[in-house]
Amino acid sequence: MTTSTPATHVPDIQAQRLPPEEYAKRFADATPRFTPSQALLEAERCLYCFDAPCATACPTSIDVPSFIKRIGDGNLRGAARTILDSNPLGGMCARVCPTENLCEAVCVRNTQEDRPVSIGRLQRFAVDALMESKQPQVFTRAATTGKKIAVVGAGPAGLSCAYTLARLGHNVVVLDARPKSGGLNEYGLASYKTPGDFAQAEVRWLLGIGGIEMRNDWKLESAAQLDALQKEYDAVFLGMGLSSTAALGLPGEDLKGVQDAVDFIATLRQSDDLSLLPVGRRVIVIGGGMTAVDAAVQSKLLGAKVVHMVYRRGPEQMSASKAEQEWAQTNGVVLHQWLSPVEILGLDGHASAVRFAEQSLVHGKLTPTGREISWEADVVLKAIGQTLGNPVLNQAGFTLQDGRIATDVDGKTNIDGVWAGGDCRAGGLDLTVEAVEHGKLSAKAIHAQLSAGR
Repeated sequence: MTTSTPATHVPDIQAQRLPPEEYAKRFADATPRFTPSQALLEAERCLYCFDAPCATACPTSIDVPSFIKRIGDGNLRGAARTILDSNPLGGMCARVCPTENLCEAVCVRNTQEDRPVSIGRLQRFAVDALMESKQPQVFTRAATTGKKIAVVGAGPAGLSCAYTLARLGHNVVVLDARPKSGGLNEYGLASYKTPGDFAQAEVRWLLGIGGIEMRNDWKLESAAQLDALQKEYDAVFLGMGLSSTAALGLPGEDLKGVQDAVDFIATLRQSDDLSLLPVGRRVIVIGGGMTAVDAAVQSKLLGAKVVHMVYRRGPEQMSASKAEQEWAQTNGVVLHQWLSPVEILGLDGHASAVRFAEQSLVHGKLTPTGREISWEADVVLKAIGQTLGNPVLNQAGFTLQDGRIATDVDGKTNIDGVWAGGDCRAGGLDLTVEAVEHGKLSAKAIHAQLSAGR
């Protein structure tokens, strides 16, 4: 079962592997929106359950039967209002939320027809219709309170917090390290999930409520910065996500051709011409989550001949959903489980192969079987998770849990006047929809505290 790297290995990494017109086809919308007729037929499948399990399963508690009923009645504006009142990033969540594991997993149609109502696609249909209308803003901002809140991070949690606070009449300044707002919605998701620059369209919609100022290219790098924010603003919300990627800790990790998958995806997302983006002929992606799937599938779509996605445990333990795993396989990615990377082999300073050790569970513990396998690689993408990786948090005195910020249920930290949410907050599921809920809950808690202190 063991293969070896040949004595000579010339890395094959190049752009323009496909005809120019092929890129647009391959990176087109993975799940095209419903037509009006399709949406109406799908909406009519909903049973409008009392105490609907789909609404309970939604982390943002969207009243699913209510918005679907409005679609069925032809009231798309009302449907979108119902969605966005609970989830201000309902358009993006409709695209990337693992509905098959949440609302659609508990749909009662599963027991009757073995197929749930397509809640996610209906949600997208309604929100897209609103955002493309002449008057996309359905909410009115409350009277200005005179209070000013700083939000660090313009990802899903920060944007949700800022929008909710602005609706309540507060002034918000959002500070973000990137040139564009959106966080992972802009930089970390597969292009085929969010085509048409939707992340920026959603940001523009959020800013339409008024009272929100965006300041990009600002990074939290010192405890003094945080102290200054606390003095200048009435409250601070931290939603800066996870800034560092986990290291494999393997020999050869510093070879050329070894890259973090999140960086690969970010580069792809910001590319104006995908045909000019180099891709390896042979790619190995190490990891078992959504980032690994996105990196692997997009490598294949760019023209890689062979893409291996390798995970150290079984398919049931992969954080990528079953639907995501099937999507990878449909696009030609070869999935492997129970293989742990041992070494990245190289020649002339460039990665040439990866050696893996087969593993099995013995008394609940991962144990090498003694068998190994190697595959040649021009590019190795690491997708084994991210960490907060910001020493400022320790210096500022935050209580941390598993490397993330510990909070109460509303996101309040141990430091007075500071809340946190999204991936930087301990104990979460690392889902976009959960980050949105974190931001919303913290905004309401901040509003309650500021209102009580008037």
